[in-house]
Formats: sequence, structure tokens, C-alpha cells
Amino acid sequence: MEALSRIALDPQYHDLLTIVKGFRNGVVYGARIRFPHALVMAFLFKSGSVMDKFRYIFRATKQHARNLGVFATIYKTAMFAQKKLNGGKEAGIHPFIAGLVGGYFVFGENNAINQQIVLYIFARVFLATVKLPVKRQIIDAPQHTYPLFAAVCWGLVMYLFKHDADVLQPSLRASMQYIYKDSDYWDSLRTLIWHNK
Repeated sequence: MEALSRIALDPQYHDLLTIVKGFRNGVVYGARIRFPHALVMAFLFKSGSVMDKFRYIFRATKQHARNLGVFATIYKTAMFAQKKLNGGKEAGIHPFIAGLVGGYFVFGENNAINQQIVLYIFARVFLATVKLPVKRQIIDAPQHTYPLFAAVCWGLVMYLFKHDADVLQPSLRASMQYIYKDSDYWDSLRTLIWHNK
């Protein structure tokens, strides 16, 4: 065990061990994030037996944890390789290239969990990109833009829901159906107030 501790603390292995720790942290973070989400979603919205729900929770948690761990591994390995190929120096484009490679191989399959993660990333990247010109002092910080941003987002989603709902993501479409369309119909006081249908 002492020999392993010496290796873990030896600076010559640092870059390689960041790959191992990146995988570990990706798996842990993915499990921490997905498990409670899957637990709530399974018991609130999934049908089936309790065992079916636990299988769903396990599969969703495993996929999220694995994907973040594998992405971290690919990303850090690509960063390490590019640095080595560039004479020990990291170039500004290296993170983008490493992210492209990891994103393609890990998150390129279009499934519910990947879609949720990629949409989460997209929203945050879009907001960060909008902030860049202010950070770099290209433009002054616009005032009162968030209410306009919120209004445009809600206007667009309501328009799409009304006219082209089939293009919306299924869980968004289902929640909007429940709130905005199902509320148009009832056949008793019970289905008006206590139950949807």
C-alpha cells in the first residue's frame, strides 16, 4: 500500500493519474445526480412493479455515471495526448478537440439520458456564450435582458406546443399536455379539482 501511495504522490505520474481520478469523479458525480432524480421520476411517473422501477433507477444511474466517467476519461486522455504531441504545451484549442471527441463517442447516441445531459449542457453553453462579449468588454452589459429572454423562450415554446407539438422533447410535451391541454376538460367537480381525468 505504501508503494501505491508513493506512486499516487509522485509528480511524474500526475498527468496520467488525473485520467483515473477524472473517471472516478465522473462516475461518483453521475451517480449522485442521477440516482435521486431517477428515484423521484420512477415513483412519481413510471408505471410497473416496484422491481421494474428499481431496475429503471439502476439502469439510469449506471448509464449517467458511466457516461460521465467515460467522457472524463476520453477528455483527459485526449488532453494528455495533445499536450504530448505539442511538445508538452497545452494549446487553446485542445479542450475543444477533446470535448468534441468525448462528446461524439459518449453522448452521440440519441437516448433519453444523453439527450437530457446534452440539453442541460447546451442551455448552459448558450448562456455562457451570450455573456462572453460582456466579459471580454466587447459590449457593455445590457440592462433588463433576462425578462426579454424569458419571454421569448416561453413565447416560442407555447407557439411550438400549439402548432408543432410533435417536435418538442417528449417529456416537455407531456408536461405541457398535462398543464395546458388537459386543463381544458373535466366532467365533474372531482375531475375539475381533485383528479386530472
